[in-house]
Amino acid sequence: MAVNWDAIIEWVGIILLFCLVFGMSATVDIKQLQQQLGNKEAILTGLFLQFIILPLIGFWVVVTFQLDRATGITLLVVTTSPGGSYSNWWCSMFNGDLALSVAMTAISTLASTIMMPLNLYVYSKYSFDDDILETLEWGSLIFALFVVVSAIAMGLLTSACFREPDFNLRMNQLGNFAGVSLVLFSAAMSNADKDARIYNREWQFYVGVALPCILGLICANLMTTGLGLEKPERVTVSIECCYQNVGIATSVALKMFDGGDQAKAVAVPFYYGSVEAVVLLIYCIGAWRAGWTKAPKNTNFFKMIATSYEVIHANKGDIDPDYQAYMEHQSSPHHPSSPDSHSAHTSPTAAELITQNRYREFSPA
Repeated sequence: MAVNWDAIIEWVGIILLFCLVFGMSATVDIKQLQQQLGNKEAILTGLFLQFIILPLIGFWVVVTFQLDRATGITLLVVTTSPGGSYSNWWCSMFNGDLALSVAMTAISTLASTIMMPLNLYVYSKYSFDDDILETLEWGSLIFALFVVVSAIAMGLLTSACFREPDFNLRMNQLGNFAGVSLVLFSAAMSNADKDARIYNREWQFYVGVALPCILGLICANLMTTGLGLEKPERVTVSIECCYQNVGIATSVALKMFDGGDQAKAVAVPFYYGSVEAVVLLIYCIGAWRAGWTKAPKNTNFFKMIATSYEVIHANKGDIDPDYQAYMEHQSSPHHPSSPDSHSAHTSPTAAELITQNRYREFSPA
């Protein structure tokens, strides 16, 4: 009996996706989620950026750079496909507002069933007089929607039932592990496709495909800053804006094009995915160092990405008062971690009581 590797690969991806979304959702404190669901300004801004601004930027790039049909249509698919659960992973790893990210993922996933086909229809018609809706695998899209929504619902329900910071922390670790695994898995699958090559392309390809990610990130930061959103919320909305679901575009490219056009089309989501990973890594590190995330900006990098400050902020009543003082004064020039401090520091700073006095970390001496 032959082994159906395609089915195995598909189910591995589905399981990892479910674990990622479930873990991130179970990390979130229900009260914080309820608060963010009422944060209409942040959510509406995110939806506006995801479904209006980024698709418009993609359309502008296709027209301005006169991209060929295969490259242009695939880029339109990329810019109209919100990133979903991967954005939760970025927000968790770099301590943006995870509650807002989960809320936006749930809402944008449902909104994408209408907005994505609408944007694709409008912009593909104006760009190439083409209708690509028939090439979309609606069964796969609906199933992916079901996986994400059910994982969010189950994760939030589990968090509400346990109401334990220790449990939230463990679920965050599960989500981060699944996220890293899914990134590595997706990278391996992309590199296995010989048609997804990005070398020997014209300059319009490299600049044009990268621009929506970069311009979307800039627009998101300018808009969220102008609206006065909290700094972790700005980081979350910016990530949600520019991080796109390249898997949908890959599926469309493989189904819609053949031969040389297929090679051109498949290279678009592969290159965009590489660009968004590098750009977001630089942005998230910069945001952390600027004090825009929930993590102290002077803490160790590896401790920052390994610690769920979402859990810390959600359970302030359980945290050592010394650590709360540390959080308040971590940016002070007189803080021992600050380069402006000239005082000797011979012992660890305040302990971080992460979960019910069971997990403690120390700032670098």
